[in-house]
Amino acid sequence: MRRIIIVGAYSAIAEATARHFARRGDALYLVGRDERKLQSVADDLRVRGAGALGIGILDVRDVSAYGKILDEAERTLGGLDIALIAHGVLPDQAACEGSSAALLEQFEVNALSVLAICTELANRFSARRSGLIAVISSVAGERGRASNYAYGSAKSAVTAFTSGLRQRLRNSNVRVLTIKPGFVDTPMTASIRKGALWATPEAVGRSIARAMLRESSVVYVPWFWRPIMTVVRAVPEFIFKRVGM
Repeated sequence: MRRIIIVGAYSAIAEATARHFARRGDALYLVGRDERKLQSVADDLRVRGAGALGIGILDVRDVSAYGKILDEAERTLGGLDIALIAHGVLPDQAACEGSSAALLEQFEVNALSVLAICTELANRFSARRSGLIAVISSVAGERGRASNYAYGSAKSAVTAFTSGLRQRLRNSNVRVLTIKPGFVDTPMTASIRKGALWATPEAVGRSIARAMLRESSVVYVPWFWRPIMTVVRAVPEFIFKRVGM
């Protein structure tokens, strides 16, 4: 039985991923800001077969609370084997362009809090020389685009950080998995018009769970985003700037 903490547990992608582990009988500790939503997810996972369940309330901007929530997760589950970091917000790009405060607020949630909690986990896992830290970044972090560069820059920071963390922990028997979803049809993206490249949370969650159980280091979900982003990264900057990709 794996012992898994999920931060941002009631996001659509995290919930879909958690269902796969619940069906395997794994123990889950769900973390988020809204106790009612966490309890609803926990009730669903319990029915699906989760071996043990706990919930913890956390505002990810409160770095001082990380140690306490991780301690509680370990007490509840009898230890931790895996962490899935899945929290984040989709900011209003126009608001971020017009307000440095709005820009920094979204960066704090989407990047700084992720980096901080990964550091806490890395220190714990490396001390015991075991564990997996799986982090949801985004293909938006591969290259800045005018339509979402505030969000993309935060995800770029997450991608770079997890790459370095993976190298740091390479001899500690601690694995770091960077997850790069493309367009996913979730409540966070409800206002955006959907197209052929959009995936469901269920399909993305299935791919994430599979990657977490393998020896993957970086995974694009769905898989076709890897060749797409290879092409996007290869476009020369002067062309990229003109076409407004």
